[in-house]
Amino acid sequence: MVNASASTALLTDRYELTMLQATLRDGTAQRRSVFEMFARRLSAGRRYGVVAGIGRILDALQDFHFGEDELQWLREAEVVDEATLSWLADYRFGGSVWGYPDGGLYFPQSPVLIVEGTFAECVILETLFLSILNHDSAIASAATRMISAAGGRPCIEMGSRRTHEISAVAAARSAYIAGFAATSNLEAGRTYGIPTTGTSAHSYTLLHDTEREAFAAQIRALGPGTTLLVDTYDIPAAIRTAVDLAGPELGGVRLDSGDLVSLARTVRSQLDELGATSTRITVTSDLDEFAIAGLAAAPVDGYGVGTALVTGSGVPTSGFVYKLVARVGDDGEMMPVAKKSKDKVSMGGRKHPTRRLGSSGRAQAEVIGIGEPPAHDGNDRPLLVELVRDGQRAHHETLDDARARLRAALGELPPSAMQLSRGEPILDTVYEGAFS
Repeated sequence: MVNASASTALLTDRYELTMLQATLRDGTAQRRSVFEMFARRLSAGRRYGVVAGIGRILDALQDFHFGEDELQWLREAEVVDEATLSWLADYRFGGSVWGYPDGGLYFPQSPVLIVEGTFAECVILETLFLSILNHDSAIASAATRMISAAGGRPCIEMGSRRTHEISAVAAARSAYIAGFAATSNLEAGRTYGIPTTGTSAHSYTLLHDTEREAFAAQIRALGPGTTLLVDTYDIPAAIRTAVDLAGPELGGVRLDSGDLVSLARTVRSQLDELGATSTRITVTSDLDEFAIAGLAAAPVDGYGVGTALVTGSGVPTSGFVYKLVARVGDDGEMMPVAKKSKDKVSMGGRKHPTRRLGSSGRAQAEVIGIGEPPAHDGNDRPLLVELVRDGQRAHHETLDDARARLRAALGELPPSAMQLSRGEPILDTVYEGAFS
């Protein structure tokens, strides 16, 4: 991933370091603590959420250290005192992290990340972890809905021009986990091995004196299997020119404007009449999951999705929070803690989530044990994996592993989970046990 600095330590909020300074002074910094990340609710009436960004969190944690540049800036900005700077200079996370892996499904109150260690070493990770998981999971959740609406037709991620340049790479990763076939972003291809694709924009056609000249040059450069953008001028004329130049081996055409359902039918008919029966039709133009669903009956072969994808299709953040749920008390025993603020109540105690499955393998509930794992009949599935053990990364997997996990998890849900209309979470969250 591209970063302005080799360190991720300043990708944080100031209050994390001021809390650190205060706890170092009063002696509570070294209290053993448990922090959990969860969403109190699913956004916009969605029925499930998709976890993405775990791999990026683990990469970012490896680079979370305070070097001379970071320490000098903190000193000059008078963010914290010298004692705190001295502590930060030696900082390396030495605790443990458990979480839902990339491609897992979450529901309200699901503890998608559990961070255990001293208060000091855990609290300063809050903003970094939240910023990654809130963004990446929002994109993955929206992208999964788009894949569902596409009904097996491939989707291409092409939203780089509609978001921050670093967010664009992260969005491509999340979309790929969700099932997108490729991205237009080359850095995502280099960093994560995601297939890349892309041919031309309207400016390319407008550069040439005629559309025929533009198409001919593109075919010479990229071969007849290329995809031609055919809606710069007159679409029927462009189709005739494209097939005349490339022959029936023309790979594809792209439509980027207009009534896409009607245009796709007209273009398909014209291509077939010209003998280009295998030429694929790709549509773009501000698509979201609802527009994709509306194209289900049209003779479309693939979708290119940009703005709606990289903005979470109206839900740009997952609403995750990072809360202290347990700490060591004066007696040396771990004790649950929780805030009681109106509308922001949290549940104290370290959690152990399980996906309760029926005899047919269909998911029935998100069961969260407090203090200990919930009882199950051998068919239920624990949801946490060990990510970091004693400060060392313990979890390594590919994006293909995450894609397979998401497909399997979606396959466990009732069919109504795939509905795009607003509704309640498809699984209830059930608590079992009590902290001890």
